[in-house]
Amino acid sequence: MIEGRGAPEQILSEEQILKICAQVFDRQRVRGKKLLFIIPDHTRTAPMDVMFRTLYALLADRVALFDLLIALGTHPPMSERMICDRVGITREERAKYAKARFFNHCWDDPRQLANIGTLSADEVEHLTHGLMKEKVDVSINKMVLDYDLLVIVGPTFPHEVIGFSGGNKYLFPGIAGQEIIDMFHWLGALLTSPKIIGARETPVRDIVDRAAALVPVDRICLSLVVGSKGLAGLYAGAPEEAFSAAADLSDKLHIIYADTPFKSVLSCAPLMYDDLWTGAKCMYKLECVVADGGELIIYAPHIREISVTHGKKIEEIGYHVRDYFLKQSARFAHVPGSVMAHSTHVKGIGSFEYGVEKPRIRVTLATQIPKELCDKIDLGYRSPDAIRPEEWMNREAEGVLTVAKAGEMLYRLKNDPFR
Repeated sequence: MIEGRGAPEQILSEEQILKICAQVFDRQRVRGKKLLFIIPDHTRTAPMDVMFRTLYALLADRVALFDLLIALGTHPPMSERMICDRVGITREERAKYAKARFFNHCWDDPRQLANIGTLSADEVEHLTHGLMKEKVDVSINKMVLDYDLLVIVGPTFPHEVIGFSGGNKYLFPGIAGQEIIDMFHWLGALLTSPKIIGARETPVRDIVDRAAALVPVDRICLSLVVGSKGLAGLYAGAPEEAFSAAADLSDKLHIIYADTPFKSVLSCAPLMYDDLWTGAKCMYKLECVVADGGELIIYAPHIREISVTHGKKIEEIGYHVRDYFLKQSARFAHVPGSVMAHSTHVKGIGSFEYGVEKPRIRVTLATQIPKELCDKIDLGYRSPDAIRPEEWMNREAEGVLTVAKAGEMLYRLKNDPFR
């Protein structure tokens, strides 16, 4: 059973948000319990200020612990100032919320992780419909074992690896260890982004939900659906059910259908994406509407590096289509699956035959990443100073599309050749 409401044309008031939250927590009987809230970092659009204020006012005086863990996945940790900005308070206001304690997840520190089980090779084969057959150990931030209730709070959008974000994805990869993160990201790459993005039921979602079932702590989820003017939907309850309801609404709100493909797409990255690892969503969400042989430009004058966390590995392997890695698997056996997945998602679909790589489209960076490095990693280069986005606007009739804030809205063709 879930509490909540949502519709494409509505915006929930803070009073409505409070009512939904009160109903679900009354049912949970949280008085005296230790609660850990799993929340997104700054790379996800959501009214976390409203959610934080609401939950604190509702629960802080009733629960034994009111702790928050940032679901970073493999993203770098957030500073105290960034965390305060994320939940909409100043550092001076921290005293008003003294019971709230904030923690960053650390995916690559074994001391902070606990193994909670293993997915067998046969189970993986079944869940992936034969795409993979290898066991995978499931590890998670060991903090979760010290609480009575885990509360996932985060938005749902179309997602290149799992179909739609949200739900148990805030646990895996949000607060998970490397092995399970690498495994299911590479599974998403095997399926390819154009086939999986915007699909509610996917083998990757099945893996994530199965891993979450191993967590020995009660879980609920507040699934948010963000509209252009505020929160369009909020669904609270079991993570699987809350996610499903949110994904249904996200499907209506966050997908734009085009009649024909575009020869050129200028995809403008918002400031919340501070490296290409996160800014690459500007490619993922628009790949499907670029014509064969066309060009997609990631315009992000503020981005200066490929990845804070994975930059050296990406520089080593470059950006390539999926089959470049599949047909040379021994050569890349040492590369983490999540890094290869990022590489092929950015490059897009294509072929690799007889040593010749043929991407379907060209991907160009208009960032502070220099031309020499773009050449090294097999992506195109344009000077961001030479691009004036206003000159690219309103040219759809010429086959040119400009998206001023890319990365969350998914663009697809009405007659989709990738499904």
